[in-house]
Amino acid sequence: MQINVRTATNSDAESVKILVYGVLREYGLEPDPNGTDIDLSDIETNYIKRGGLFEVLADETGKILGTVGLYPVNAETVELRKMYFDQNLRGRGYGRQTLERMIERARELGFKKIYLETNSVLKEAIGLYKKFGFEPTEEKHSSRCDQAFIIDLKNESTAL
Repeated sequence: MQINVRTATNSDAESVKILVYGVLREYGLEPDPNGTDIDLSDIETNYIKRGGLFEVLADETGKILGTVGLYPVNAETVELRKMYFDQNLRGRGYGRQTLERMIERARELGFKKIYLETNSVLKEAIGLYKKFGFEPTEEKHSSRCDQAFIIDLKNESTAL
């Protein structure tokens, strides 16, 4: 299977929501289209025009099988959001490759820290974040999430 990575546009929003909401439900989490997930209603404004990015991973037919976004919080910090993958991509290195790319892109965009929120049921993702040097933080905003992590990009020992 060939996977293509590209910048998302608002025309991808419905397909992105289908994937994200499906993965959430698979793990017993509820989508929140009017709260935590409202950013997916206008990807271009909420990510790209803010100085961040939103990418999709699609197969050769164009079907979206993965998503990831960098959402600027302030001049120094960007939030890693909506990193979700279809079952067919999990366990094949796409998470690691995507996280490596997001760390590099955050640096290129001038951010000094990456913050993220997650849920303890997403054990594989949490393991990946820890492997890359993300540290737990008490700061948390989303009611769906029970864990939050942050990484300092100025630290050259960040795993890449």
